[in-house]
Amino acid sequence: MLYRQMVCLFLLLAWGGAGSAQTLSPLASITGGTSDKPPAPWQILGFPQKNTQKPVTQFDVVTLDGERALRIRTDRSYGNLVDELSGGALPGQLAWRWRLDQPLKNTDIHTRAGDDSALKVCVLFDEPLERVPTLERTVLRVERSSTGQNLPAATLCYLWDSKYPAGTAGKNAFTNRLRYIVLQGPEAPLAVWAAETRNVAQDFMKLFGDEDPDMPPVAGVLVGADADNTQGQSLGYVRDLRWLP
Repeated sequence: MLYRQMVCLFLLLAWGGAGSAQTLSPLASITGGTSDKPPAPWQILGFPQKNTQKPVTQFDVVTLDGERALRIRTDRSYGNLVDELSGGALPGQLAWRWRLDQPLKNTDIHTRAGDDSALKVCVLFDEPLERVPTLERTVLRVERSSTGQNLPAATLCYLWDSKYPAGTAGKNAFTNRLRYIVLQGPEAPLAVWAAETRNVAQDFMKLFGDEDPDMPPVAGVLVGADADNTQGQSLGYVRDLRWLP
């Protein structure tokens, strides 16, 4: 498969029309209920290729510092926890808290060999296909046809990275359809909660404004981590993931 990170485009989504921030479907609580597993509609998805036997990143709900939190553990693995959003809309602000207890080693998001993340929060967009460059549009059409899924054409990821400092931004080493901003880097303290609030529309325009003059609707949100390229291990946590007006 040409795009390894096309896994971020795997959702079985029902694409909605454009709306407003007030009509954006709320995110389901990522730690709701009493189970030690993430509640529905969150679903765990691993690497999409059927002939690939990659371990799946582990997602569990635990009590940490007296509050329920999503624990994310990699062990040479790949995985995403996804909440699809029906009735797509223009995004407002996305907020969450996260902490990294065990970072990955030997990562380098500028290269394919080092393209792993110990923690990431991503927003998927229903970008019109005609705004995607011709070659990438062709590949995306092939992927949609072969998977039978209406794969999103743009993904924005917020990363906790082990190599590059906060503020680093760019395109994924495997595909231009995924672009990222590093929010926490190697300078960030470990095992300490960090709060994030992002204006998703501004971040989208910063990273995808070269090809899309308008903000497309949001199609889904995912939380993930992967260590399949660097063959490492990591441990992190996320909680309080939510949309703000």
